[in-house]
Amino acid sequence: MLHSVFWKKPILPASQSITNTETPLNTPISDITFTVFDTETTGFAVGRHDRLIEIGAVHVKGNRVLEEETFHMHVNPERHIPEEITELTGISLETIRHSPSSLEAIEAYLQFNERANSTIWIGHYVSFDLLVIKKELQRHQYRIDMPTTIDTLDLIGYISPSKHMLDLEVYASQFGTRIYNRHEALGDALTTAHLFCELLYHLETRNKRTFADLLAISDMSKRNIQF
Repeated sequence: MLHSVFWKKPILPASQSITNTETPLNTPISDITFTVFDTETTGFAVGRHDRLIEIGAVHVKGNRVLEEETFHMHVNPERHIPEEITELTGISLETIRHSPSSLEAIEAYLQFNERANSTIWIGHYVSFDLLVIKKELQRHQYRIDMPTTIDTLDLIGYISPSKHMLDLEVYASQFGTRIYNRHEALGDALTTAHLFCELLYHLETRNKRTFADLLAISDMSKRNIQF
């Protein structure tokens, strides 16, 4: 007699403290600690052969970027880094030769969240960064229950609707916010964080002030992104 056995990868222990915490819907946005993050990879085919090479993050609270609370780590992808990626990011095999594995880097990133009691992640085109983390964990035979995520693209779509999805730097210029080193994980995270704070200001002027408001806007603007 044959039995079907369905095996699920174990939950990464370091993730449990941030995924088991719920933020009440009536929480004022200004009371929430957000983590704005970004990843760099060896290419865009992260579902197949491309790998994580850098994670950067910064906390936002009280509608302010906490630049004194940042996270940055290079990652050894255990594969060749294409020349065009090195030119874009400045990351070469020499840069990451002695860097930690993706599992170690993700665990350190989760600990960065835990220390600030931050359970909501923010990104620009955040679905890609989530896929990067998901695939790296799968390679190490782990998974996590992803925390709530908000995409700045969804907020921009609510505030200033457009048929076109533009580059992060273009949006930062349009909204008059600071631009840091591009295609560096921490630089892009900081750029996204300042843009996010400006978007929160625009939401507040529209009387959108709670976590529930933020989720409603995100759900309303949700895009179906194919990988």
